[in-house]
Amino acid sequence: MGETRLQWCKEQADEVKEIMVENYNKAVEREGKLGELELRSDDLLSKSKTFTKSAAKVSQQTRWENIKMKVVIGVVVTLLALVIIAIIIWYSVRDDPGEQTKPTPSMTPGN
Repeated sequence: MGETRLQWCKEQADEVKEIMVENYNKAVEREGKLGELELRSDDLLSKSKTFTKSAAKVSQQTRWENIKMKVVIGVVVTLLALVIIAIIIWYSVRDDPGEQTKPTPSMTPGN
């Protein structure tokens, strides 16, 4: 009976050993996957920083382009307004009834 009990204990120990080896292998495998995941996350962080810088640069460039466009449109509108005002003033001065040329009396002798 002592031998069967010893055999049973050895079998139990072997089962526990197999479970422990399996758990150890899984832990080593998990460690490798975690290392790979850490490398990928570091790469992703680096790429996100680059993207943030690029996005800020594009945003600033777009802002300046919008400002330039508004200035150009403002200048064009101002020039058009000045041309229209100049044309209105020119026509109003040219057609002014008080400025019409009156015939000058001729200087004839004996008048």
